Amino acid sequence: MALTFKGGTHVREYKNTRGSAIEAMPAPPTVSIAMSQHIGLHCKPVVAVGDHVYYGQVIGRVEGGLGCPVHASVSGTVQKIENRYNAMGVPVAHIVIENDEQYTPDPAIKPWPKPLEETTPDEIVGLLQEAGIAGMGGATFPTHAKLRSAIGRVDTMIINCAECEPFITANHRVMLERPDEIIGGARVLLHALGLKQAVIGVENNKMDAVEVLRQHAGDDIRVEVLKTKYPQGDERQLIFAVTGRELPPGKLPADLGCVIFNAETTAAVWHAFYRGMPLVRRVVTVDGDCVAHPKNLLVNLGTSYRDLINYCGGLVKDPAKIVNGGPMMGFAQWDMDGPVTKGTSAILVLSQKFCDYGKSGQPATCLRCGRCVKNCPMHLMPNMLVQLSLHRRYHDAADYNVMSCVECGTCSYNCPGQMPIVQYIRVAKGAIRAEQAAARARAVEQSLDKKTQGGDKS
Repeated sequence: MALTFKGGTHVREYKNTRGSAIEAMPAPPTVSIAMSQHIGLHCKPVVAVGDHVYYGQVIGRVEGGLGCPVHASVSGTVQKIENRYNAMGVPVAHIVIENDEQYTPDPAIKPWPKPLEETTPDEIVGLLQEAGIAGMGGATFPTHAKLRSAIGRVDTMIINCAECEPFITANHRVMLERPDEIIGGARVLLHALGLKQAVIGVENNKMDAVEVLRQHAGDDIRVEVLKTKYPQGDERQLIFAVTGRELPPGKLPADLGCVIFNAETTAAVWHAFYRGMPLVRRVVTVDGDCVAHPKNLLVNLGTSYRDLINYCGGLVKDPAKIVNGGPMMGFAQWDMDGPVTKGTSAILVLSQKFCDYGKSGQPATCLRCGRCVKNCPMHLMPNMLVQLSLHRRYHDAADYNVMSCVECGTCSYNCPGQMPIVQYIRVAKGAIRAEQAAARARAVEQSLDKKTQGGDKS
């Protein structure tokens, strides 16, 4: 019986590229490497315009705080360093490298010199940090930081192979074509955590991947079949499906004794340990009704969306929307020259006809049907949150746990009244965060005033 969670919905899958083998795309003449490809602080460039860089060389580092370095995905010459907006609309420094097409590796790239059994957890954490690995399922949390925080606290490690978003098949193809990398990387992480077994969770629309993984897994890897339902890949729903434990609001998986790594992230761990390769390439699904030949591509980081689409035969229709990620939780893009980053699992190019699918043309309205409440995987009341947001009653929205919303879009997808529920919830969350930030700033200012007054008195 397939494991599952409470709530959620089955969305149309559109897994058009599930049979498309991963194809290595040649790197373009130039790549644009973002200095922030992870949750945490932005990296600062450690190279200058005119410098020659090696393939896999560190070109940006974080100075104190959460983050991980970024590396050159080609060898060549630094053409320019400029600020550009990233996929979320945040200005970030980008290093533009002219590709010399030699791919001369950084001399520092070497496999880890000791057997896994003789390697300490701290050494593995340091190795993953230096390799610049961040969560490749979209969250982009630095892997070394997640691993360090889990050591000594968890009893269950889960490899997330759900890939529940429509269109995206990148992880599916990695499971089919490179199962040893996923399993080998999982064993590196198990050793660091001091655990004996990992659980791999795969949705039951990928039974071919389940069979392949079970053929390659040993007693230390258990492959569990999950019900195909969105958002099965969210960490809260995955933990409940696999362990029956429910993650309370404000808590982290480690607080429940669990840690979760994405399938391709785990493969990147294998490359870092056994080949010494930092994270400079990833698999990206390129799809949508505007793309001539949808594919799964192994892409050098910093490759533009335009280059990906052209490699797939270009456009056959005028696009209405370009999405970085999946259609449920991805980000609409405004720039065809935006670069692939560590968190880019897909680039979708959709026509207006596709974007208007299911819309009646009538004004959005709440029909009081309760579908959003029934399907919410976080057990919230999205209908109430929308009304509170509309009336700017943000404190009341906080009392209704609006900050626990994971913005999965299940409510909006199922709304017959076509209410943009997630957008209203985002407005409320943004207002609450802004008020909290203002309160912190006032507290700091008051603290400084007290110190100043105390200094005057003395």
